[in-house]
Amino acid sequence: MNTIKQKLLEHCYGFVSERLETIKAKITELQDSLDSETKSSAGDKHETGRAMIQIEREKSGQQLAELQKLTRVLNKIDWSKHHDKIALGSVVITSKGQYFIAISAGEIILENERYFAISQQTPMAQALISKTKGDLVSFRETELRIIEVF
Repeated sequence: MNTIKQKLLEHCYGFVSERLETIKAKITELQDSLDSETKSSAGDKHETGRAMIQIEREKSGQQLAELQKLTRVLNKIDWSKHHDKIALGSVVITSKGQYFIAISAGEIILENERYFAISQQTPMAQALISKTKGDLVSFRETELRIIEVF
């Protein structure tokens, strides 16, 4: 079971890493655009172009900071730790689906099983946190039973 958790965690790290590379490439591209922007006779157009590039750079910087925050969350997870109560790092098997409480990384297919990597801030995770095997949980007018937690 821990190998499943380890693989889910590795997938989440890959999810963040892939996005991190995309953002870093965009920041580099924007910096190059900013550096190559030369003053032309149409001064207002030049300043508008620089301002737009700067806004995009700031957005990319915010995205970079968010990805770094996700990495810190993942770094807190010890894949070898077994959980009796659902918490960050738990794999939760329910009657309605399988979840990995980590970051919102979407659907993960692993060994022909479908898992959903969800952040502990999501409504589903909030409904599951602190519950244990056998508990019944109500979520959006649906009841689900917790079958396994590890």
